[in-house]
Amino acid sequence: MRPNQPVRAGYADRMADTPPGGTPPSPTVPSAPPASGPVPQMLRRRRRWRRPLVFGGVVLFIAACAVFMVWTIGENIGAQALLIGVVAAILPVPVLVACFLWLDRYEPEPLKYLIFCFAWGAFVSTAASLTVNDFAAARIADAGLPAALTGVLVAPFIEETTKALGPILLLVFRRREWSGITDGLVYCGLSAIGFAMVENILYLGGYGFASGAERFGPATGAQQVIAIFIVRILLFGFAHPLFTSMTGVGLGIAARSPDRRVRVLAPIAGLLVAMMLHGTWNLLPTLSQATGQALIMLYGFIGVMVPIFFGMVGLAVWLRAWEGRLTERRLPDYVRAGWLSPPEVAALSSLGRRHAARTWARRVAGDAGVRAMRGYQFAATRLALLRDGSLRGLDRKPADRERTAREERELLESIGAYRSFFVGRDPQAPTGVWDGNRYHLRFPDGSERTVDAPEEPVVPIPVVLGGPSPVHPVLPPTPGWPGPPPGWPGRA
Repeated sequence: MRPNQPVRAGYADRMADTPPGGTPPSPTVPSAPPASGPVPQMLRRRRRWRRPLVFGGVVLFIAACAVFMVWTIGENIGAQALLIGVVAAILPVPVLVACFLWLDRYEPEPLKYLIFCFAWGAFVSTAASLTVNDFAAARIADAGLPAALTGVLVAPFIEETTKALGPILLLVFRRREWSGITDGLVYCGLSAIGFAMVENILYLGGYGFASGAERFGPATGAQQVIAIFIVRILLFGFAHPLFTSMTGVGLGIAARSPDRRVRVLAPIAGLLVAMMLHGTWNLLPTLSQATGQALIMLYGFIGVMVPIFFGMVGLAVWLRAWEGRLTERRLPDYVRAGWLSPPEVAALSSLGRRHAARTWARRVAGDAGVRAMRGYQFAATRLALLRDGSLRGLDRKPADRERTAREERELLESIGAYRSFFVGRDPQAPTGVWDGNRYHLRFPDGSERTVDAPEEPVVPIPVVLGGPSPVHPVLPPTPGWPGPPPGWPGRA
C-alpha cells in the first residue's frame, strides 16, 4: 500500500473501540411501509401533479418580478443606461458566486436551489424592496422628516427580510438539503449577490451614466460609472453578502438543531443582526454628510465593518473544514459495521486528501474513475451528515426516520457501486483485503502477509472489503432490507 498523505496518529485505536462488524449505537428506525395500496398510490399521484405546479408557479412568480424590475429601472433611467448598468453590474457576479461555491466543496448543493436563491434575491427581493422603500420615502417626505430615515430604518428591514425569505422557504420545504451553517451562508450569500447585482444596475446606470450624461455628456457618464464601480463594487462589494450572511448563520444553526426554540429564535436573531449591521452601514455616510466629518465613515468602515468581515471569512473557512472533520467523527461507525475501511475515511478528511484520491483514481481507472471517486466522496460526505443529523435527533417524526433510513441504504449502495470503478485496479500496490480488523496483503511474488491497521492509515483506497457481510449501522436486518448491492465485495 502506497501512502499519499499521512493521517493523525491514534486512528487505529479509534477504530478498535468497537468490535469490527458491530452495530453502532443509534435510534431504532421503523421499517418503511409497503409501497402498495390505495392510499400511497393516491399520495404519489397527488405529488406528481403538485410538484410541477409548484415549480411552474415559482418560476412564473420570479419571472414576473424580473419583468417588473426591468421595466421599472428602464423607465427611470432609460434603455441605454439600463444596458450599461447591466453590463457593469454583472462583471463582479462570477467572482462573488465562485467565492460562495468554494465554501461548498465538500457537499455541493443542488444547482436548482442555488439558482432559486440567486434569482429570488435578484428579482423578488428587489421588487418588494423597491416598492416598499418608495412608499416609505413618500410618507417620510410628506411628514417633513429627513429622507435619510428611509435608508437607515426602512431599507435594512425590508431588504434583509426579503433577501432571507427565499432561503427560509428552502429551509421550511427542503430542510433535508441543509447540512448546517455553511449551507446557510451559501444560500443567503447567493440571494444577497443577486440583490446587489440588480441594485448596482440602478446605481451604475442611473446615478452613474444617466446622471452624468444628462449634465455633461456621455464621457462624463462613463467616468461616473467607473468611479461608482470602484467605490461601490471593488471596495464595498462585500456589503450585502456580509449583512445577509448573519441570517444565514441563524438559519444554519436552526437546520441542525432538534430544539424547537432554537429553530425559531436562531433565524430571528440572525435576521436582527443583519438588519442592525445594514442599518449601521447606511447610517455612516448619513452622519458623515450631516456633520461634515468624512472620518466618521472611515472610522466606521475600518473599526466596525472590516473586523466583522474578516471574522465572517474566518468562520466560513472553519466551517468549510468542519464537514471534512465530520467524516472523521461519523464514518468510523461504518468502518466498525463493515461498510468502509480505515483508508477510505482517511481519504475523506480534507480537500487535499480528496484531491489526491481523485488523482489516484484517474491513474488507475481514467476519467470514469475520477467521476466515480467524485460521486463516492459526495455520497460519503452526505452519509456522514445524515448520520450526524440522526444522532442529533433531527428526525423527530416516524416518517422522517423512515426517510433517513431509506436514504442511508441508498447512499451505502451508491458508495459500493462507485467503489467498484477503482478498488483493486492499482498495479503498483499489492492486492489488499480489509476484514474489519486487519489487512491481508498479497504481493506480486505470491507471498501473503497479514498486518494490523497502522497508526496512520494510508490514502487513497488500496483495499477491498472482505470477511462477513456488512451490518447495516442504523437499521437491524428486516425483510425489506435487500442487503449490500450485487457485486459488493463483502456480500456472501
